[in-house]
Formats: sequence, structure tokens, C-alpha cells
Amino acid sequence: MTSTSGREPVPEVLDPRGAALLPAGAVLEHLGSGSTWAEGPVWLPAERAVVFSDIPGDRVLRWDESSGAGGGLTVHRDGVEFTNGRTLDHRGRVVACSHGRRAIERTEADGTTHVLVDRFGDKRFNSPNDVVVASDGAVWFTDPPYGISVEVEGHEGSREYGDNFVFRLDPATGELRVVVTDVEEPNGLAFSPDESLLYVADTSAAPTPGNGTHRLIRVYDVLTGVRGGRGPQAVPSGPVVKNGRVFVEVDRGLADGFRVDTGGNVWTSNGDAVTVFAPDGTRLLEVVVGEVVANVCFGGADGTDLFVAASTSLYRLRTTAVGADLKWR
Repeated sequence: MTSTSGREPVPEVLDPRGAALLPAGAVLEHLGSGSTWAEGPVWLPAERAVVFSDIPGDRVLRWDESSGAGGGLTVHRDGVEFTNGRTLDHRGRVVACSHGRRAIERTEADGTTHVLVDRFGDKRFNSPNDVVVASDGAVWFTDPPYGISVEVEGHEGSREYGDNFVFRLDPATGELRVVVTDVEEPNGLAFSPDESLLYVADTSAAPTPGNGTHRLIRVYDVLTGVRGGRGPQAVPSGPVVKNGRVFVEVDRGLADGFRVDTGGNVWTSNGDAVTVFAPDGTRLLEVVVGEVVANVCFGGADGTDLFVAASTSLYRLRTTAVGADLKWR
């Protein structure tokens, strides 16, 4: 890690394509500290602020652009039942994962929060972890067991449906479907810019015989407009996810949370760093943060600021990329 002032980490360009993703002189700025385990950031464009989870602290913290770099964090909400990942829907409402409620919840414009879904059939979810909203308004989310197995991240419980799936909820109809079943512990997720690909992290770090420990981001084809069939061969309406394969392995830690830019590049947590991968899996650049990174999001006035939630702190990296999930907001 190099530094211009002894403090600000400077991104390391690993491939010539990575240089185009940064403005001249880009460094990682420290915006504020005070979190126990920072997770699930989202940019609120109407308020020009970032809110994110402090999961063990059972609260949501906030950084306002008006406070500037190093201006500190404030408590946005507390007693939130251990929220984790969050995003915005098409109306600018926050959709969040609740470990404590084992649910996906939405906060309305008046500040009230209610559960969108908390069960798969008659079984409760494990602990929804990360969430994205597709261009058709559907809510896609991962459901690993961390909120029921890690004491400080929720409440002790059991995996009632016996597995860890990725789900798709249509809020308009209430239809809930399983879309991915072959990830051991699905965590972060994001779509490619055209939503033809779905990326899902596996943070189980499960040993693979003969290959050591794998910490993966997997990628799937998303097929739309699929209909038809009868009986046991019928295909459900809506997108079909198939052809899962390994996109990349990370080497510093876990690919916990990530975002995709409009060029299709994946900006992911990777242990104590943020690493950027091209759509072909090539490492483009990396910035060592100095704390374990949980998740990132794009925001700022033109969508090119990358906000990094890392352990105790929130950071910002100026980029030339734009978050793909901002395109319809």
C-alpha cells in the first residue's frame, strides 16, 4: 500500500484498463468511524447521504455529504433488529435485510417500516443478508445463516427450510420463488448492467478436496420471457437462472458484498481491500483499506463515488465509474 500523506491509501492499478476507472490523484478518503461492523451501505440521493448497518450495534449509521470527509457519523436509527444489506426500490424507498426479523423489510416515505416477506412457505427464512431490486421491481435476496448462528448478528435459531437459497420476490403479486440453490452460503449479489447475469458470493469458505479453501463469486445466466409447459415440466413465469459457474476467486479474504458498474466491472470486498474485476475476470485494480471490508455502494452527485463500509469506518473513493444499479433511480 502506498500513500500520499502517510494515511490515504492509493489504489494500485493491476491492468491498464483499471487506470481508466480512476481520476488523477484518487485516494481512499476516511469519512468517519464509530461502527462495530459496518455493512450494507446505500446512497440516498434525495438526502445526499449514505446510511449503513452497524450489525452488532443493532443500529443504522449515517454520513451526510454536507459534513465532508472526516466529518463523522451519526446514528440514523437504532433498535433495528440487526439489519444488514439494503438498496433502494424504484420509488426511492429503502429495502433492507433484517437478521433479527428474518425478513425483507421496506421503509416508506413517512419513515414507517414493515415486512415485505419473512417466510418460504410455512418456514421462516434464515437471516436475509443482501438484496438488490431489478429493473422490473422484483426484489432478489440471499439467505445464509449468519444471523441465527453468529451471536452478535441476530438471534440464535435454526435453518427451518434446511438450506441457504437465493430468492426472488415480486412485491406487486407477493410471488416468492427460489432462484439459486447451488451456493453453499450465498451472501452478496448484483446484476450485470443489462441484467443478463447474476453474480452471487459464496462466503462459506468451505474446503474443496484437493483445492484448499475457496472464496468465490459465482455467475449465472438470467433468462427472461420464459413461459410454458404443463405438469412437472412446467417452467414458472419470470426470469430463470441457470448455468452457474465460478466467476472469480478472491485471495485476501471474502467477497462479502459488491457492486457492478455500467461497464460490467465488479467492485468487491476482498479481505482488507476492495478489488475490481473486469467482466472477463481480470483483476483491474485494488485498494488496501486497512480494515476488513464488508460491502460497497456507488453514489454521490453523479454516481461515481464508491462508498466502502469496512469494520469501524466508512470510506469514499472517487472513481470515473457509475454504479449499474443507479441507472433507473
